[in-house]
Amino acid sequence: MPPKIAYVMSRFPHLPETFILREMIALEQQRGEADGAQSWEVALYPLIYQKQAVIHPEARPWLERVRWTPILSLPVLRDNSRLCFRHPRAYAGLWAQVLRENRSSPNFLLRAVAILPQAVWMAHAMKKENVSHVHAHYGSHPALMAWLIHRLTGLSYSVTVHAHDIFVRTAMLSTKLRSASFIVAISEYNRQYLTNLLGEWIQPKIHVIHCGIEPNLYPARPIVLERSTPLRILSIGSLQPYKGQKHLIQACQYLAQRGIPFHCQIIGGGEERPRLEKQINDLGLADHVELTGPLVQSQVAKRLSQADCYVQPSIITASGKMEGIPVSLMEALACQVPCIATSISGIPELIQPGKTGYLVPPGDAQALADAMIEVYQQPAAASNLAAAGRSLVLQEFELQANVRQLAALFRTVTGG
Repeated sequence: MPPKIAYVMSRFPHLPETFILREMIALEQQRGEADGAQSWEVALYPLIYQKQAVIHPEARPWLERVRWTPILSLPVLRDNSRLCFRHPRAYAGLWAQVLRENRSSPNFLLRAVAILPQAVWMAHAMKKENVSHVHAHYGSHPALMAWLIHRLTGLSYSVTVHAHDIFVRTAMLSTKLRSASFIVAISEYNRQYLTNLLGEWIQPKIHVIHCGIEPNLYPARPIVLERSTPLRILSIGSLQPYKGQKHLIQACQYLAQRGIPFHCQIIGGGEERPRLEKQINDLGLADHVELTGPLVQSQVAKRLSQADCYVQPSIITASGKMEGIPVSLMEALACQVPCIATSISGIPELIQPGKTGYLVPPGDAQALADAMIEVYQQPAAASNLAAAGRSLVLQEFELQANVRQLAALFRTVTGG
């Protein structure tokens, strides 16, 4: 039997986190060099089993594999009662540390109170199914769950850190990462950020492994030498403040004022939709800017193949929330679509000005508009940048190659 890796994430299925699903699928597709047998088995342990209207077809086979039970359930009560009775001091000590180290954040404290009883159940379930190692995506609540399971069972664990989980939600972060066997950062920016935040001790534990995409799902569109149609603009991301879609919509007004023919599609769903709809209507852009709602991966790939320009207008919010390296940028470049993005976090590791795309300051709608106008007026130059961007994605952001790096790290702690 292949070694079993328990994946812990905030919620499943979750449309914006396709990169975790892809990683799990690719990990199970790994084959041993000697016998060609499957190298890994993934056990799926989300903190929340989420109901949602749109589900990627690739996620559906995993729904039957979800290990989850409500916090207020007999299994959770049974396992916590047993642990409290058999090891009262250890149980009380865990509660004391979790409450103490999360007291600076009321939201984290409340969630931690809910997570700890669930962790006792998960720890018991993982031991029963012979899990070899726990891997958490995000340094926030999933990492807390992995740390608790480690304390309860001795199982080793690792953490992939992304964005807001280290930029904003830092309660107990040092404790959770210090006990991890290793840490995966999705960007060099994140590795340096954690080193500056927590100290030099953490740097040797961090391995930079980019999120990856499957290039065969995103065929390169042809090089465009001349523009004969309106500029087809695409942007993908959950409709949240840090995604910055309001700045893209404002930039579209500037395009209209400059007489640039265009149509813009914004793919995704979320809390900002009512405000964005109002902004579109107030600016008189209803015929030019479309909010499509969430789409599955195949639909996204089709829209990318038809786009002339991809825009990632991300910002840094007042709380410090921001992107890591958006997977949608990788997908757009894989399709050889000219890309415009903002210079925050790890994005400059992918969008390099004058080399692979256009980089503008965050929150600057005029700069976004100027870059889109450049793509419209100089399609050949824009296509050349996109071609270089595709080469970079194939070299550094290819899923199978990056999962092989992750699998090698798993072998160091499991011997698998």
